[in-house]
Amino acid sequence: MSSNFDKFQKRRVITSYVSVVLSVFLVLFLLGMLGLFIINSKRLSDNFKEDIVMTVFFKNEAVDSTFTAFDAEMKAAKFAKDFKFVSKDDAAKQHKEVIGEDFMEFLGTNPLYNSYDIHLKADYVTNPGFSKVESQIRANPMVADVVYDKQLITLVNDNIKKVTFWVLLVSAIFAVISFLLINSSLRLSIYANRFIIKTMQMVGATKAFIRKPFITRSIILGIIGSVLAVLVLIGVLFYINTHFPALEIFKDIELTVGVLIAVLALGILITWISTYFATQRFLNLRTDDLY
Repeated sequence: MSSNFDKFQKRRVITSYVSVVLSVFLVLFLLGMLGLFIINSKRLSDNFKEDIVMTVFFKNEAVDSTFTAFDAEMKAAKFAKDFKFVSKDDAAKQHKEVIGEDFMEFLGTNPLYNSYDIHLKADYVTNPGFSKVESQIRANPMVADVVYDKQLITLVNDNIKKVTFWVLLVSAIFAVISFLLINSSLRLSIYANRFIIKTMQMVGATKAFIRKPFITRSIILGIIGSVLAVLVLIGVLFYINTHFPALEIFKDIELTVGVLIAVLALGILITWISTYFATQRFLNLRTDDLY
């Protein structure tokens, strides 16, 4: 009979430990994913901004030396991420592919202009930034026109601000919820040992002596859960890097490592704090209140 009871107690303790490890793992994994998203969100938003094109059309009077000089100007410009020359013949071919018909057969001539497609650096992708660059480019007498989508620039910047705000808000809420979830799991684990805590206290053990084994055990469980979370996060990072290399997920490797270290530190810190206050609560309870 006693053996069956001991087995039951052992299974209950193991189940309690597993629930704590799973709680720590799941919460820290989701927090880690959120952290990785945050550190990569700026680069992702910058990449999206830098996809917006400014097209510079040149007059038909422009000659090769004009384009050579403009090439040199763009290479030296701080605002240009990259640029590409599109000849009027290439532009005509692109129009033919899009429309499906050769419009030059009807017109007899190519009415298009030689042009440059310029991608600006993310810091300049604002309406004032584009306007400043446009003014600088229009100072060239050979430039016929400068075209870009002003509404798209406004829309992109406004949406990025909204997304950033909500991500930060959700991160803060989720951090609080994660602490509460881990704290609840640890409190339930310690609750099962409340009689042992009170018995040790009644025979003269100090509060620090009683807390020590519970805190040590919780920290070990926290380390196990956080290590599992870090391993799964690393697996997710390698999966993303393999299947979506354009995201350059390992570009900010220092920040990525920082997030993984923070996950480990949180696993230790949260379990330590939660266990300390949980054991303190039961140490301060009267014997009658244990029931």
